[in-house]
Amino acid sequence: MIAIIGATGRSGVALARQLPAAGVVVRDRAKWAALALPNPSRIADVTDAPALLRALTGATHIISFAHARHAAAIIGAAPPEARLIFLGSTRRFSRWPDAHGDGVRVGEAAFLASHRAGVMLHPTMIYGAQGEDNVQRLAALMRRLPMLPLPGGGRALVQPIHQSDVTACILAALEHGQGVITIAGPEPLPYAAFCAAVARAAGLAPRPILPIPAALLIAASPLTVLPLLPRIRPAEIRRLTEDKAFTIDTMRAVLGVAPIPLAEGLRRTFSPSGHASAF
Repeated sequence: MIAIIGATGRSGVALARQLPAAGVVVRDRAKWAALALPNPSRIADVTDAPALLRALTGATHIISFAHARHAAAIIGAAPPEARLIFLGSTRRFSRWPDAHGDGVRVGEAAFLASHRAGVMLHPTMIYGAQGEDNVQRLAALMRRLPMLPLPGGGRALVQPIHQSDVTACILAALEHGQGVITIAGPEPLPYAAFCAAVARAAGLAPRPILPIPAALLIAASPLTVLPLLPRIRPAEIRRLTEDKAFTIDTMRAVLGVAPIPLAEGLRRTFSPSGHASAF
């Protein structure tokens, strides 16, 4: 039996659609029922050890979309023979410490120390899931601004990955791989070029880039709580100043996933149907 923890999130829903026979472990049965997916559900919170132990009974494969800081709790509740797949984040490599990245590092350490069969996948920025707010927020911002203020002129590298490739990597990890694997798009590009690609996919003219010091943008970030402007947090601005480029040799060789080009991923994201494709 395949058990999916945290299936009500965007990546979890995308995977559940591909594995309709998999059981899901959710905290809120009503929230899961509202998704109208056929997967059978069990109720448990990852912080409730007895309930989680019951919910994972009989699982041969466990896929967790819960924050990686909960890895130790999931390992403790999982059947000894179960293969474990965790979704972490490349935030764990950031030089800007925060609770999210710290939690991923803690979860990674717990997983590696357990010597359990399985994989922890560290995705870069995920886009293309139904309801995602990465490229959609960026497109919304460019619809309202004649130019785009970016720290350092948007020279820092990004390597976003489409949701379909994240799903493909998880499915492959059910049978292949061991340890920690970073998953990302096919190649890095400057954030300014990424913004231009998003603009074109959204039917907009690429906005001219206005280079601004990060400190000034952070100071102005409270203004993004004003109506008609998407909220931008200081931590997001700081992360725009560091390169997020990664090798995907292991992703290709071990998982057998060749990620789709950014242009194709954005085409799917801004498809005429009005929502992102799961595949």
